[in-house]
Amino acid sequence: MFSSFMVNAWIVATLVAIVGGAIGFFIVLRGSAFIAHAIPNGAFAGAAGATLVGASTLLGLGTFAVLGALAISLLGRRGRRDVATALALVFMLGLGSLFLSFGVGYANSAFSLLFGEVLGISTSQLLPTIALSALSLLVLAMMWRPLLLASVLPESAQVRNPFRLELAFLLLVALATTMTVPVVGTTLIFSLMIGPAAAARLLSARPTTALVLSISIALVIVWSAIALSYETYWPIGFFVGAASISVFMLARAWSRIQTAMASVRRISHGQKLGYESNVS
Repeated sequence: MFSSFMVNAWIVATLVAIVGGAIGFFIVLRGSAFIAHAIPNGAFAGAAGATLVGASTLLGLGTFAVLGALAISLLGRRGRRDVATALALVFMLGLGSLFLSFGVGYANSAFSLLFGEVLGISTSQLLPTIALSALSLLVLAMMWRPLLLASVLPESAQVRNPFRLELAFLLLVALATTMTVPVVGTTLIFSLMIGPAAAARLLSARPTTALVLSISIALVIVWSAIALSYETYWPIGFFVGAASISVFMLARAWSRIQTAMASVRRISHGQKLGYESNVS
């Protein structure tokens, strides 16, 4: 499990978890889950096209992820963003279907793009992934304060150029998509970005604490998924998806327990105050 050929897998998976957990926090906070689903699935068309012509898969992913982000941003500027997202997704999925129909004999590549193949990460993919993760985290750090304000108080007068901020965020999601798809695949990257962040939001209302929790949960999920995938030869995407929903359900149950306990304490405190008032 820790042999030389697995080093790349552990490094890339760790980077994917950090970036996915960090950006996923804002995706959940902004209610942009559909976008987090649409961009990577649409980017699959770019990967399929790149595989067809023998080009770099990362290049194809990145190109279509950015084009998808631009299309969603521009189409949704004067209309409903969910409609724009759906239209962009449908068009890119159509292109992906077309590219797949032209290809012959690369079913394994298509499968790994859909469901992930972290155990097959090559050295040539390592450096671009490191560069993309560093760029994503740097951009997120620069956008932290305005993005947090726009996510919590979207109508605030302090939010300047909301369109530019939205466009920058969508491009950031596109960058994250480009680096994470080879690990968990286009169909289950959604679970890695949404599951840990949603669980973290249930566990803490403080933004910084929730962000750290989101990254930590994503790391545990990905590391566990690698180990299980290595032992069972099942797709890592399956374990990521199963673990994400499990963690979210546990966090939801814990949140409800905490809420119930808080209600009991308030009732007990009120009864105590009432009793003391009657005695006095």
